[in-house]
Amino acid sequence: METHWLEQTEADLPSHGDWLSADEAVLLSHLRFTKRRADWRLGRWTAKCAVAACLNLPGDPRPLREIEVRPAPSGAPQVFVRNRFAAVTISISHRAGVAVCAIVMGGAQLGCDLELIEPRDGSFVADYFTSEEQELISRAPQADQPRLVTLLWSAKESTLKALRQGLRVDTRCVAVTFDAQTDHENAAGGLRQYSEVDRWRPLQVRHAEGEIFHGWWQSTGLLVRTLVGSPSPLPPLFLKGCAASDRSADLALCAAH
Repeated sequence: METHWLEQTEADLPSHGDWLSADEAVLLSHLRFTKRRADWRLGRWTAKCAVAACLNLPGDPRPLREIEVRPAPSGAPQVFVRNRFAAVTISISHRAGVAVCAIVMGGAQLGCDLELIEPRDGSFVADYFTSEEQELISRAPQADQPRLVTLLWSAKESTLKALRQGLRVDTRCVAVTFDAQTDHENAAGGLRQYSEVDRWRPLQVRHAEGEIFHGWWQSTGLLVRTLVGSPSPLPPLFLKGCAASDRSADLALCAAH
């Protein structure tokens, strides 16, 4: 399954709201907290740009108003273009001023996640990870454990999104594994070796009911990215964001005022 990936930061986001539909503008106005509003805007902008790129639609802010991301009954995002359901599947995640959107054409199970690498205490690992995952973490060098814990957690989040369940269920119902070589490298400190390599590496997640998801992970700097899907996704292809000239015009307009 061919999968595309778009990543945007707050610097890519127009200051105005011309790219929001009327309903989206109303929804945004009802969000009380500044951070929640900022995350929502960045996630929607990223998703709209990804959809426009994959469907060969204009990437200018105003035409993006015709693209809407609406929640399904499960809460998963659905795409509508000019009020008609679009045959694409997307997943959105945001963290630390960065948003990502994974997208495939047609119907599929798809989940993506973006996480910031940070220390988590032992109770977090004990509460949310399977015994096999806890053993894998314990075998890793101390310096690599925060990255490995973040990677495992991100893969769980991606899988639960693909299942359209989210964190409403026990995260131990999905178990993350790597191929034999990667497993060995994780325990031997390989995560540090690959932390700055712009390369997707495979992972696998097994659901307690027997369903198996295949996916990919990547880590650069302090960020970990994961994606899982069914049918099995190919390594994600990076998309180009909406036209940089539009953002330059936004900045010039702001400066003029």
